[in-house]
Amino acid sequence: MSTPVASLGMYDHPAQHAANDRLWSALAHRLVARGIAAPRQLDRARSVEAIWRDPRLLLAQACGYPLVTDPRLALRVVGIPVYDVPDCGIGTHLSYLIGRREDAPAGLAAYRARRAAINARTSNSGHNLFRAAIAPLARDGRFFAGVVETGSHRASVAAVRDRIADIAAIDAVSYAALCRFEPAAVDGLRIVARTAASPALPFVTARSTPIETVAALRIALADMIGDPALARARDALFLKDVLPAGVERFAAVRTLEDDAIAAGYPVLQ
Repeated sequence: MSTPVASLGMYDHPAQHAANDRLWSALAHRLVARGIAAPRQLDRARSVEAIWRDPRLLLAQACGYPLVTDPRLALRVVGIPVYDVPDCGIGTHLSYLIGRREDAPAGLAAYRARRAAINARTSNSGHNLFRAAIAPLARDGRFFAGVVETGSHRASVAAVRDRIADIAAIDAVSYAALCRFEPAAVDGLRIVARTAASPALPFVTARSTPIETVAALRIALADMIGDPALARARDALFLKDVLPAGVERFAAVRTLEDDAIAAGYPVLQ
């Protein structure tokens, strides 16, 4: 039997590694006690995108945008997290549109013909939510003078700070981690605007995972949330709760894309 795979790489700032390892150890222990094979360690050797496509995937956290737009992504939603972060609701999050404090333009319209940074065009928080916020302001399908793709939220923050770009969309949970664990990274930046809310990043498993295992995963996640011994690890990850959910919860992510396309702004540019 092949070894299952697990990853918690979406919110895994170096200062959060120990917390994610602690939570995974607790989850794996609960799963093994139910007779379910679980890896001892999280997979940090591969990209999260590669892990999502691994048929051995037992548990990971995924972006909601490729979940509903990429038909090749064979994933099943296990649950949706609740984060103890400002502007995050019950099972929802949003992105902050950040700029340099010294620039202080008056609102999003003042960023017309300036430069934007995105982590990836396949990202909900870095691109899809950003596009939805800019769509009402675009003219003839354009708004920015240029868009740079950075590869990560942290790199997008750095691009704004270092004047490579003027504005970027940063997931609120990622921004909270930078503010807590790496405040120098956001020094001199400010929140220009907030995007619409959308479902938070789901916990997922391979679509082929047996339903009995999915049920065990949901029980293990609920036990982890209720375990006082894991309070410090949950706090390091801003994790307040995990709610059972299905892929239908993420229709709103696709609607944001559809609305931007209907407004004549299919691509952030």
